[in-house]
Amino acid sequence: MHLLAPLFAQAAADWHATSLGQALLYTGVFSLAGTALAILGYKLFDLCTPGNLHEEIIKNRNLAAAVLGAAIILGVCIVVAAAIMG
Repeated sequence: MHLLAPLFAQAAADWHATSLGQALLYTGVFSLAGTALAILGYKLFDLCTPGNLHEEIIKNRNLAAAVLGAAIILGVCIVVAAAIMG
């Protein structure tokens, strides 16, 4: 594993934006990736639990289910942000 460390260090150094355009591009890419991962995490949680969380929130207007769904989304967003920040 130590043989690959310089390769990863070089790849990580290349992610720093050198212009405003690059910074905006990276921001857009990471925000789209983060949003997709947050939705994927919510859907994965919904699949792993009994019942349909989305239906419970929308049709039955269950506030507790909505708070649970929000907590899942926020938790995934925190993990994604920590991964992006490195």
